[in-house]
Amino acid sequence: MARERLTRFNRRRLLVGTGAIAVLAACGDPEAAPSATQVPTTAPTASVPPAAPQPGDADPGGATKARVELIPLAEDEQEAVDTWIDDGWQTDFSIKSVHLSEVTQAAAKRDIIPPIDAPKFISATELGGDLPGNEPVAVLQVEDRVRAYPLRILTFHEIVNDELAGIPVAATFCPLCNTAIGFRSQIQGQALRMGVSANLRASNLLMWDDITESWWQQSTGEAIVGTYTGWRLAFLPMAISSFDTFRESYPDGPVLTEETGHVRRYGSNPYVGYDSGNRKPFLFFDELDERLPATERVIVVEIADERVAYPFSTLAEARVVHDSVGGEEIVVLFTPGTASALGAGTIAEARDVGAAGVFRPSLDGQDLQFLVEDGVILDRQTGSTWNSLGLATAGEFKGQALNPVVHGNDFWFSWVALRENVRIYKT
Repeated sequence: MARERLTRFNRRRLLVGTGAIAVLAACGDPEAAPSATQVPTTAPTASVPPAAPQPGDADPGGATKARVELIPLAEDEQEAVDTWIDDGWQTDFSIKSVHLSEVTQAAAKRDIIPPIDAPKFISATELGGDLPGNEPVAVLQVEDRVRAYPLRILTFHEIVNDELAGIPVAATFCPLCNTAIGFRSQIQGQALRMGVSANLRASNLLMWDDITESWWQQSTGEAIVGTYTGWRLAFLPMAISSFDTFRESYPDGPVLTEETGHVRRYGSNPYVGYDSGNRKPFLFFDELDERLPATERVIVVEIADERVAYPFSTLAEARVVHDSVGGEEIVVLFTPGTASALGAGTIAEARDVGAAGVFRPSLDGQDLQFLVEDGVILDRQTGSTWNSLGLATAGEFKGQALNPVVHGNDFWFSWVALRENVRIYKT
């Protein structure tokens, strides 16, 4: 088994020098990207961790420390560790919750896909027609503040380190698994600058922090290698919608601009046809859960110990789904009009995959029941109309918004690979 794991790991590392990396290389120009942090190429010394928390301890930043089973560094992992140390990593590889054979090194160095550390914004109204109305944007919400991050930009940078309502946040997007997630990037009062490690697990982005150089699984928000192993960042509500829907909802809402400090072909898609369903997921080596097509888009909700996936194929037909997850009532609202970020070579010309948001179905203490009439989402109580960002656009509730439920927007194959006991919603 040890030899099998080592061979598997070496095969993954060799992908760096093959044509398989062409897709990732399209996202990062080494000459334009900042260099990786320069650190000594000696074995890492034990980093000084934050005050040792106990599992379940509260954190002012909302992060949690779970009780995880640490896996000792095995002999068959040492070669990998030595290589990463030579690459400049000061991660404490003796602290981890996964075997390193599960990690794929997908590019030559960290931040070759450069995160955005000094984002600039313009209002949706001012941006106007410079961003096609059907293009997808990731909408991050903190308290009553919102910002939109166009996927045409996130596809090339994957992480935006930002601050919203005085809170350090990270807006993240993994194109290989279509995963858009917002985090509160703070632990024990320390703001974390998140970077792109150039490593993947289950084809999903592994981020790294600038304090301990721990590696974080984007899909779960949990550190799996390094000093912070077992910590989970606090999720923030983030939904994907069309730019038209965002502009309708928040005309003055800030939208990330293309003034990123990097030269990229924003609006193009380096992953042409990736979501067509005819291609094997890139750099994914695990067994596929064949209950759904690998690249079926799913809205995913985890509350308490229950995990539910809502396929877009079901949502596109139903448009409104009321359900209970972890004992809490939720509603999923779906509207057409959002282009795929991973379809055609030009995003605005891609097929319409729609967009969805998840909310608590009540407002001002009144429980609401939603339905669709003539293609429009209405609440049964007042007849107000609603969009996929949970905003009432007409009627008695016009201008008011539902409380969002933290959810994911993913490809099925990667999300389910990192979880157990997943229920698929069926009508």
